[in-house]
Amino acid sequence: MAKQTTDVIKESLNDLLDEPLFLSELKNEDRVKAIQSLITILSTPNHIHKAYLRIARDNGVIERIPAFRMQHNDTLGPYKGGIRFHESVNEKEVVNLAALMTLKNALHEVPFGGGKGGVAINPREYSTKELYQICKKYVHYFNEVLGPDKDIPAPDVGTSAREMDWMMSEYKDIHYGKPYLGSFTGKSVLNGGSLGRKEATGKGVYYTLRYLLHDYPEEHHEQLSQSATRQAATVLECRNRPITLAVQGFGNVGSVMASEAYRCQYINNTIIAVSDRNITLYNSNGMDIPALAKFAAANQGDLPINQEQLLEAGVQADILDREAILYFDVDVLVLAALEDQIRVDNVDRVKAPIIVEGANAPIAGEADDILADRGTLVIPDILANAGGVIVSYFEWLQGRETQYYTESEIFEQLHKKMESTMKKIYPLYFGTDKSLRQTCFDHAIMRISTILYAQGKLF
Repeated sequence: MAKQTTDVIKESLNDLLDEPLFLSELKNEDRVKAIQSLITILSTPNHIHKAYLRIARDNGVIERIPAFRMQHNDTLGPYKGGIRFHESVNEKEVVNLAALMTLKNALHEVPFGGGKGGVAINPREYSTKELYQICKKYVHYFNEVLGPDKDIPAPDVGTSAREMDWMMSEYKDIHYGKPYLGSFTGKSVLNGGSLGRKEATGKGVYYTLRYLLHDYPEEHHEQLSQSATRQAATVLECRNRPITLAVQGFGNVGSVMASEAYRCQYINNTIIAVSDRNITLYNSNGMDIPALAKFAAANQGDLPINQEQLLEAGVQADILDREAILYFDVDVLVLAALEDQIRVDNVDRVKAPIIVEGANAPIAGEADDILADRGTLVIPDILANAGGVIVSYFEWLQGRETQYYTESEIFEQLHKKMESTMKKIYPLYFGTDKSLRQTCFDHAIMRISTILYAQGKLF
């Protein structure tokens, strides 16, 4: 199971107790008390909202569906986080993801707190009409805690711009005459959404890799060369030769990330394998990503599952088990599916020296420790998949100003925002013996803790 964000928060704060630059004004007993206060504040959510949505199915049967909205911390601004429709949704998972959102926003200096929502369904088992009713009921049940200056949901696993449009419309009807454009982000452009929002997470995932292997400033190259870590050696090696990639998940994040890699003119990378919920496709000479993206768009997001469909797509590939994607001898493995894909029971079979977390928490806690000890460089979710929330922030701003940016302006601002974070984090990481994940968590926790102290919240 993925390590709980709240446990990582506790570990980080205990480590920071002896960090002289952290809350340096506090000494001795006052310092210990402040750290304990921070552990209490950041390891627990502010609010847990639960409901059972009453839905009439198309066949007339009444169903009550568990639904959640978690609000972890709003020190930096309104709560912000996606709503996922997935059968695995549960309270513990959503609390964990809300805490991760708090730290993700703190890391990237996005003025939002952390929230998350979920509905425990498999959306493929519900009709369009039923999904519409679920969206309306979700807003109806939670409307008092949602809003442009309170808590701003966005798409997540199993949801899209369509669901956000439906939810915003319901919010507008309930709060007639009040501002509503910023109540949800990830909407369609027609309904006040931002250009580039759909592609934002996938583009950001690839950019974290591209930055490390191409854009990393020359003034830091000496630090890489002098580092004795295997991770630094891997980066230097991959900067100077062609590399291979495997992408797990071909949904909104994975397909965009793969397309970015396919088109990239800065890194000589070849995607030799992709997967989805059904299968893995493999071609040692490289996958035709545009052809696969076109086929998936016309087939409910699914990749070809047999030779007939491969022929239809115009793609040459071997069809393998869906988990095979994890075990190829590639330079970079991108995890853009769901949680807990690499675990203690399969981590020894994972060969990639670089792993990029496009999904939230795809590596279980103990497996993450094993990879770190092995010298695998993991670009963690908190750093890699923040593109969605960053462009959601841009959408929120546009809704407030009713002035809209072009797609190229959005992507330019996205890259600037992520580059600003990476300029701080990568030199810190290669200058310590901590994992990149821990470096990101420490930086985020230091920022939010300093603000909590300045606001007088620690006594």
